[in-house]
This record gives sequence, structure tokens and C-alpha cells, in this order.
Amino acid sequence: MLDLSVLNDKQREAVDSLEGPLLILAGAGSGKTRALTYRIANLIEHGVPAYQILALTFTNKAAKEMRERVSSLLEETETDMWVLTFHACCTRILRRDIDVLGRERSFVIYDDADQMSVIGDVIKKMGFSEKEIPKREIKTKISDAKNKSSDPEQYLMDSTFSDNTVLKIYHRYEKALLEANALDFDDLLLITRKLFSESPETLEKYRSRFRYVLVDEYQDTNGIQYELLELLCREHRNICVVGDDDQSIYGWRGADIRNILEFEKDFPGAKVIRLEQNYRSSANILLAANTVIGHNLARKPKQLWTQKEAGDCIWRYTASTEREEADYICKRILEAEREGASYADFAVLYRMNAQSRVLESMLVSYGIPYKVYGGQRFYERREIKDILAYLRLLQNPADNVAFLRVVNVPRRGIGDASINELTLAAQAQDVPLMLCAMTGEGLSDKLHKKLQPFVDTMTEFTAMLSTTPLSKFTEKMIAALDYRDYLKAEEKKGELESRMDNLRELIGNIEEIENAVGEEENALSVFLENVALIADVDGMPDDR
Repeated sequence: MLDLSVLNDKQREAVDSLEGPLLILAGAGSGKTRALTYRIANLIEHGVPAYQILALTFTNKAAKEMRERVSSLLEETETDMWVLTFHACCTRILRRDIDVLGRERSFVIYDDADQMSVIGDVIKKMGFSEKEIPKREIKTKISDAKNKSSDPEQYLMDSTFSDNTVLKIYHRYEKALLEANALDFDDLLLITRKLFSESPETLEKYRSRFRYVLVDEYQDTNGIQYELLELLCREHRNICVVGDDDQSIYGWRGADIRNILEFEKDFPGAKVIRLEQNYRSSANILLAANTVIGHNLARKPKQLWTQKEAGDCIWRYTASTEREEADYICKRILEAEREGASYADFAVLYRMNAQSRVLESMLVSYGIPYKVYGGQRFYERREIKDILAYLRLLQNPADNVAFLRVVNVPRRGIGDASINELTLAAQAQDVPLMLCAMTGEGLSDKLHKKLQPFVDTMTEFTAMLSTTPLSKFTEKMIAALDYRDYLKAEEKKGELESRMDNLRELIGNIEEIENAVGEEENALSVFLENVALIADVDGMPDDR
């Protein structure tokens, strides 16, 4: 017998509401996973066969946890119940029925690298270069079309592009996938949607099987996912969705917040239950969170509360500069540490990667050990390492590591074969790679000619550096390299501006060094030494 006494009143109401459309608005820390798993177990206890239940999540980890919890509650393993991610569910359906569409069940699934390779090959065969048409941008546009419309071709035709080049690439890309019997990640949802639309018999088979559908993180569903759910649940209407519009952050990835805001309109008569008791945070934290999120205009009203004590007050400090802010943070940490707290008790959150640079520098200066989570350390980021490598090579032309990093950044057509030939020639003469590239000794005429633009660029930078303040020089160097265009061609959607913000932060850091060095000191040497020392301290053991 399922013990429901461990649930609060609202959780129990959700668990006992077994028929018809149900929207569970689950605030942060309100026990939504518990409510979901108990509801599944309760359905089975009320005689619903496990194979008639479909539970959809967004991560494999969440799906695995849900399966394990349900099995634990029922004290048995339910192998017939589908608890899967959306993409895994669609893959399973297509493996069984894609032949209805004239496709083979043995299809392969292309990952990001595979897709980029196909798109790159298509662009090349069309006579374009990577600089003219960055394949990452094309992939993003195709993905958007597949996530936002059940007719990607029409979506691309309706979109505002300078010409129909993207549409032509899309057609050739789809043809290549078809010839390879391949689906990309977005196709898993899209082709399942097509299968249901074009084969009423197949749709009815899955409607009859899945009489109860549960969806986690409903605020993160996109248009195609909504259409799949609507098709499956249109007749029996036994759909239970759990989510929180206040936690919808994936609009950039195609999520449509209207799915949760308009659930009652899409499924008339839907019951709405709010899980508002928070088990995670103190009362003061919830008061602040409720007050801030209350300013949102498009949201379902809810008020998180807790039985926990008020807890410590929230401190707000307004700093004049980012260095003053970082200094304040470090002093608060040290003050608490002297009073018995551990460094492990603290977390510092920031909104964008570029902000970590000043924080990291200040933590180092105060001797506070730290780890960066959810991102790279500032000086280990790709764009920072690229520009630092140029600066290192300008300071020391014998720095082979820096040379190898930048000789083909941006792309100059210098591949592995060219590097191998250059390396052998340099080793034979016992000279640095840069010097060998400059003289051309031991190199074929073809390679010497290929390396000449890079050598000329470094010569120009050397002359410019001798007459230009380091911060201004770095800014001009980034522009002269067309580095933004290089990043634009290489990066995923949404990363370009973040990386450019990091470079602006780097220039600001150099400017600080410039203002601090004496007249007889070399700003470049001081700056690179400062970076090297920070990197050295960053490597301290975790237990210090």
C-alpha cells in the first residue's frame, strides 16, 4: 500500500488527481519530483497498467531517477513503463514505425560534429568558403526551423534572408541525410510529428497505448513537443504537466513559455494545483525571491513559503567599481573565515564569464583558494589564450607553443602537413619555428609562400607595438586579425558576444596594468608575468 502520509496537502492533491488534464505549478524546491513519482505509483496502484503510462523528462539523469523512485515505491521494477526524455521516446517510436514513411528503421543519428561536417561539405560543393557562409550559422538556422515549425522548409522560405542560399543548403543537407539513412537530433522530434500526422493508424496505436501522459519541466517545451503531446492526448485528455513559468530560461533554445501559460486554454477544464511550500530555502531568501519575480508581467501567480526560520538577512552592497566589489566579497569571506567558517561554505555567482577575471585576481591577491564551476577560468578560455599567445610570441619569438597556437588562427590554410614540414626544418637547424618561418630555410617554396602572410602580420605587429600603448595595441591587433569574424564563423549561436565581452575584459585588465607600472617597466612583460603567476596559483591543491 502506497504511503501518502509523507506528502503535504497540495502534493497529495496532485497525486490523487488521476483523471483529466492537470497543471502542477511547482515552485523551486517544492518537491515536484516526489509529486510526479508518487502520482505514477498511485496510477499503477489504482489498476492502470504500467505500459499505459508515458513520463517525459528533459535529461537522462532525471528519467533514471524517476524510474528508480517509482520502482522503490512499488517495491518492484516496472519495465513496461516508458520514462524517457523526449528525444529518447521519439527514437524508440521511430525505430518501430519509421518504415511507414518509407524510411529504414536502421537509421543512424548524426551528432553535432556529423552535422557540421555534412553542412561544411555542402557549402564547399556549392562553391562557397567557410568565411562567406559559416557552417555554424547555417546549422543554427536549420535547427531553429526544425524546432519552431513542423514545416522547416516553409519556415526558412518565410524567414528574412538576403537570398535563398540557406534554403538551398537545407535542401542539399536533407538530401545528404536521406542518402546516408541518417537523422539529426532535431529530426527525432520532427519526423515523429510527421509520422503521427501522415499515419493516423500509427498515431492511434500510441494514443491507445499511452492513456496517461506526464511531462516534467513543461515550461521548457518547444512547439514541436507541444504538438506531439497535443496529438497524443487530444482524445483521452489524461495529461499531467509539471513546471514553473518563473523558471523558464530556454527561449533561446526554442522553448515556448506560452505552452505553460496557456495550458488551461489548450485543455479546457484543466485542474491547476500550486506547490508553493519550499523545503530548500530560509524565509528571508523566499521573501526576496518572491518580491523580485513578482515584477514579471507574464506569469502564473504563486507565493513560495516555508516552515523554516527566517534565517540570516540578505546583505546588499553597491560598489563603485568591479574591483571594489571584488574586494568587498573577499573581505566578507575572510571575516567569516576568521569567525570559524570554511572556505567551502561560500559561493560567488556572476552573470557572465567576463566578470570572473577581476574576482579571480582579487581572490588570488588575498590568498583565498577557489574553483570555477560551470565554466573555464578566465585565462584558460579559448579566445583569451589565442590573444595571449600572440602577445607571448611578440615578446618572445622563440615561444614555439605560442607559435603553434596562432599560426593558423584565424585560418590561413596551414594544416598538420605544413606544421610537420616546418617542425622538421626547424629541428634540423636547431632554431625556433618563428625564425624558420621567417627565413624559409629548409622549407619548400610552397610552404614558405603559405607562411609569408603570417610572418608579415607579426612583423607589422612588432612595429606597431613599439609605438602604441599595450591596451590600444591589443585592441587594434584583435581588429587587424578580423578575430571577431573568425569567432563568428567558429562559435555556436549565443557565444560570440560572450567571447567578445571576455576580450574587452582582457583589454581592461591590460589597461589596469599599464596604469600601475613604472616608467622603466615594460607593460607587456609585467602583464604576462602577472597572468603566469595567477595561473600558477590557480593550480593549488583543492584541500588548501
